[in-house]
Amino acid sequence: MRNIPIGQYLEEQNLITHEQLEKVLFAQRESQGQKRFGDVIVELGFMSEIKFAQALAGKLKVPYVDLQSFNIDDEAVSKIPEALAKKHTVIAIDIVGKRLTVATDDPINFNILEDVKVITGMDTIPVLATRSAINKAIGEKYTMANIDSVNESISQFGGGEDNDEASKERVESAPIVKLATTIVENAYRAEATDIHIEPFKTYTKIRIRVNGDLLELMSISNAVHNALSTRIKLISGMNIAEKRIPQDGRFSQVVDGTTLDVRVSSLPMVNGEKIVIRILSTGQIALRKITDLGMNDYNYKMFESMIKCPHGVILVTGPTGSGKSTTLYAALGELAKPNVNVVTVEDPVEKNIDGVNQCQVNVKAGMTFSAALRSILRQDPDIVMIGEMRDSETADIAIRAAITGHLVLSTLHTNDAASTIIRLIDMGVAPYMVSTSLIGVVAQRLVKVLCQRCRKPRMSNDEENQLMHIPASVQIYDAGGCPECNGTGYKGRTAIHEIIHCTSGISTLIAESAGKEQLENAAKKNGTKLLRDNVSELVQNGVTSIDELVRVTYSV
Repeated sequence: MRNIPIGQYLEEQNLITHEQLEKVLFAQRESQGQKRFGDVIVELGFMSEIKFAQALAGKLKVPYVDLQSFNIDDEAVSKIPEALAKKHTVIAIDIVGKRLTVATDDPINFNILEDVKVITGMDTIPVLATRSAINKAIGEKYTMANIDSVNESISQFGGGEDNDEASKERVESAPIVKLATTIVENAYRAEATDIHIEPFKTYTKIRIRVNGDLLELMSISNAVHNALSTRIKLISGMNIAEKRIPQDGRFSQVVDGTTLDVRVSSLPMVNGEKIVIRILSTGQIALRKITDLGMNDYNYKMFESMIKCPHGVILVTGPTGSGKSTTLYAALGELAKPNVNVVTVEDPVEKNIDGVNQCQVNVKAGMTFSAALRSILRQDPDIVMIGEMRDSETADIAIRAAITGHLVLSTLHTNDAASTIIRLIDMGVAPYMVSTSLIGVVAQRLVKVLCQRCRKPRMSNDEENQLMHIPASVQIYDAGGCPECNGTGYKGRTAIHEIIHCTSGISTLIAESAGKEQLENAAKKNGTKLLRDNVSELVQNGVTSIDELVRVTYSV
């Protein structure tokens, strides 16, 4: 084949348009050589990482390997040291005689293959795989070796309670450092939000929360627990001598070129300290646009009209981990123009946004939400974002700010949009103040998306039709389980929304202290679709399952 650039090849194969190619090349020039063509095309969403890798393999005449379904040979893996595998993003997957099959995302980089050849003393056969799949395989395959070496080093100390010298030596030993790092890396590659390190009598269980469910990552000897928890407390800035009271800390870790902001909480249990680590996405991960929030067309138009209002309050509500912050950040990304002053007060600041002044709450120093908010209003803001309305004082200041000409965005913990309005009034804000300042309320939940490869079709029964508010049976899907979704039947999550736009009729009802049902009925007449209606639509379209509908919206 002619030696043409990959972009031209993709265009000739009708995989991208000429306009898309121009945009990718422009973005690549803007990065001043920092990003490869493949990284840019995936970032812009013109091709998935897998589709690009398959196309590149076709052009280079190199076999493409799906590492998720490939049975990787542990003996082959051990031929390449972990440091080299991570440095070049390569992993050996098969061995035949003196020939080693190596998965790489850059098969024409002869320096990488030469390095592997020198270290292993074997002939290398390159195959192409995606960078994320290689990183995930590196994390999984080298972890077990790390755990074995940790167990070995711990047994030298004889286990049991630490004395100070043994504890320090153990915590600073390479295997423990490596294990702590590997746990966070594996969790991030599995797209987990939290890591739970749970001590039991004879073992310690490590679980990660993926798509809202806890999955077991690994079990380790309970002799390792003290050393591991001390290591994590050490890097989080906690007091390692204090094991009787709960503590909080934080640290940063670079995984696959992305700096993660990691929050840590420790809580004393019967068999030792339970550690929970929350992995927060950082400013390096691109902000979502409001078009990427999973809203249907009707809700999107309603939300867009709400954020166009020059002043008033917009509230996003839902339980912990329902994507409220993501929605607020998406709205801020839309609103943060060069001609407006946007100030936020958050606890904690989860994502850094260019062009937005972000303020961190510090309760110990007296920097509470209400104190910060009072000062912010003297900073000539146009738009104010409050991380959470935790008390009546914060709510009162926010409502007054909206009445004096500011646009205020905030979150509240309530179950649905109508009960948010009632909650504001219960917090002590006068009904007439709420009715004049509130633009609208967005209630949201996250539902798991069915894996398209293994979902199972069937017809809905009468009980399910009732739940979905439909007259006749339709084709719906149940979760299956395959290697692509790690046997869970689900892959990723999407949001469902319930939006009440406070038009004149609803504002009148709020001023008259109307109940939740009255507000809901009035909103329905205005076209509001409830959470149940939204998820019902997704079930009928085969996006999610009836189990998710019940989990997210079931009420007695």
